[in-house]
Amino acid sequence: MVDSIRVLAMDAVQEAESGHPGTPMALAPAGYLLWTRHLKHNPANPEWADRDRFVLSCGHASMLLYSLLHLTGYDLPLDELVNFRQWNSATPGHPEVHVTPGVDTTTGPLGQGLANSVGMAFAERWLAQRCNRPGHDVVDHRTWVFCSDGDLMEGVSHEAAELAGHHRLGKLTWIYDDNRVTIEGDTKLASSTDQQRRFEGYGWRVLRVDDGNDLDALDRAFADAASQHHCPTLVVVRTMIAWGSPNKAGHHSTHGAPLGVEEIRLTKQALGYPSLEPFWLDPKAVDSWRTARRRGECMEAEWHARLDSHRIAHPDVAAELERLLEGRLPDSWDRNLPDLRGRAYATRSASGTAIQALATSVPELIGGSADLGSSNKTDIVGGGSFLPDTPAGRTLHFGVREHAMGGILNGMALHGGVRPFGGTFLQFADYMRPAIRLAALSELPVVYVYTHDSIGLGEDGPTHQPIEHLASLRAIPNLLDLRPADPAETVEAWRVALAHTAGPAFLALTRQKVPDLHGGEAAPAEGLRRGGYVLIEGSGTVPEAILVATGSEVAITVAARLLLEEEGIVTRVVSLPSWYLFMRQDDAYLRAVFPPEAPVRVAVEAGVSFGWERWVGEGGAVVGIERFGASAPYQDVYEQLGLTPARVADVARSLVAARRATLAQT
Repeated sequence: MVDSIRVLAMDAVQEAESGHPGTPMALAPAGYLLWTRHLKHNPANPEWADRDRFVLSCGHASMLLYSLLHLTGYDLPLDELVNFRQWNSATPGHPEVHVTPGVDTTTGPLGQGLANSVGMAFAERWLAQRCNRPGHDVVDHRTWVFCSDGDLMEGVSHEAAELAGHHRLGKLTWIYDDNRVTIEGDTKLASSTDQQRRFEGYGWRVLRVDDGNDLDALDRAFADAASQHHCPTLVVVRTMIAWGSPNKAGHHSTHGAPLGVEEIRLTKQALGYPSLEPFWLDPKAVDSWRTARRRGECMEAEWHARLDSHRIAHPDVAAELERLLEGRLPDSWDRNLPDLRGRAYATRSASGTAIQALATSVPELIGGSADLGSSNKTDIVGGGSFLPDTPAGRTLHFGVREHAMGGILNGMALHGGVRPFGGTFLQFADYMRPAIRLAALSELPVVYVYTHDSIGLGEDGPTHQPIEHLASLRAIPNLLDLRPADPAETVEAWRVALAHTAGPAFLALTRQKVPDLHGGEAAPAEGLRRGGYVLIEGSGTVPEAILVATGSEVAITVAARLLLEEEGIVTRVVSLPSWYLFMRQDDAYLRAVFPPEAPVRVAVEAGVSFGWERWVGEGGAVVGIERFGASAPYQDVYEQLGLTPARVADVARSLVAARRATLAQT
């Protein structure tokens, strides 16, 4: 049974002529024991809500996971393993959630899975506290992780492990493949860390297995870890990469290259494997593996019996649990969102007001910030802090750990039952970018609250003033951008963000106050739902100039419009808070907002102009910032960098004059 994993890993990587055979071969005994004796899962139902979560943080070892899924009876036929790393196969080079049945998270960038696992343990603890009742533990599962030397080198591992220890996550176990090999050679080239002491310093319990082939020792260690409820456990397993290969075992070359046809033949002979035929599996071994399916069906059936008993004893709680697990928002979930028209607020403050309102009707909304709660306005007032002794709390305290925060939010969303959000300054989105990218790839409904979104934060200066960040984040596929112009748009932004379940969303919010723009002749803020809309129409039928902006700069265009209209230049103002949403509108709507016969368009944003050419076209211009900011009162910074109504009017006036001259000549 163990050698089945090794054979599948060797053969699939050889067939693809690329991949990572060494780690699956080394971890085959640990994978066999965990998946047949300790992991609570049902191959017949990969979505069983109370299953244990499994994270292969060393995602390059994907053939280990694919072998385990196939052998235990998930819907992953052998043909998919033969098609490893091929177009449209269910076995991509690194595991992807939603692509392969039984994959709980997308991994590959090292360390991300570790942070995901902490989020999964967070979600399990919170959901258990909310929905379990004495004698009715319907949420009760663990999170298991396979991780590598590379995972533990990544900085995010330190952030995630420290927070896990602080929270005493007793249902979390990391199994560390201590093979002391990296791509470049021995780990001594770059590390001399005593991992046991490191994790003990974090408050973890550490177990050791000195031989990764010792099934009895592995079995005892996993059972010991599963009995732990007071702190997370690290199981250090000493392995040899590519174990079983006569000529390449222990060599770093086996990390990311096929063994070769001849070495595979020699390895199968050395293992005493019955057949040299590629992908051949012993039918008796497969039958033994498939007992995991019967075991899983029995465990899920027992859970359903407990769930039925829970429904009878606590029907309201059971109904809520069902809703949470299905990911459905409550009926009329947005009923308490306030009407903030007529008020001048910083949009971060308007966001905080929206969060408080949503928290009253969406109990699964939980989140916090990377030690910036009072600045990001992300604390849920009256919701309590999520801490080891108060696991029902709704305000998360990530500490100054933006990267781990991003990965933890992903893990919470992957687990299900909660709607997580996290905040920091927009500038520090850089620290969590890998996690944002994976959230977008994995289609996770995570909300990021990014405040202090421009030079408008003023005196903190260029180190904290995001210039390139909006352009950078907009470049990530499947990431919903929302930069509201005023309090009314901010409320709509939250309504859109929470209703969006096909991927992550971020709100870019101001530190400084912005005026209400939705009085008088302005269109309703509901236009935000289409990404962009005509906020204020020009005085004529066809605008001579269109001023378009996002966030705090929309107010600048409104003031510039007044200057231009006084001069007889028919000027339209377009608010464009979301490129993501606007790009998804039909051509008729796009032409209605930006008529082809009105080519004079001026975009205004307190950031780099990169990307705005899409909207202004050849006849337009961008008033942006092509340098870093400066430390001064924000009004002075805007003035000095030329983001003023007068300058915007000057640029538009010049373009209109050129356009009029051209029309006169023709």
